[in-house]
Amino acid sequence: MLGVQEDAVRQILEEMKALFEQNQKDVSATVAGESGLFSGVQLRHAALERNKRCLLAYLLEYIKKMRWEFGSVLPTEVQWFGKYNKMLANYMRSIGGTGGLDLTQDLKPPKKLYIEVRCLVDHGEFETQDGNIVVLKKNSQIR
Repeated sequence: MLGVQEDAVRQILEEMKALFEQNQKDVSATVAGESGLFSGVQLRHAALERNKRCLLAYLLEYIKKMRWEFGSVLPTEVQWFGKYNKMLANYMRSIGGTGGLDLTQDLKPPKKLYIEVRCLVDHGEFETQDGNIVVLKKNSQIR
């Protein structure tokens, strides 16, 4: 029977959590006036994206193998699916502020390359990935 390499997946998820938490700290410090942390945030974000892609590729391959081994009827993996749903729900409640963040919404990518941002708080200057500097003031809208 196939088996998910739980220890490896768990280790990657723990690393991703640590990278995300460090990024949150650095972004908060940047908002508080510290500078020079942006490149570290970008590097950790790139590592997060890479880990996410690798995990998704691994899990998709696992699901394909399950289909070929078990056919169209899932055995005990239904229990795993239930546990996964519970873990995902707990994770979504833990991110995105007090109300959580539903990751299952907006699964389709945006149709436009650029988005419009409305600032809820004064942030000051913000350097974008391409080096442009944008001033983020409360109630301003930026494209």
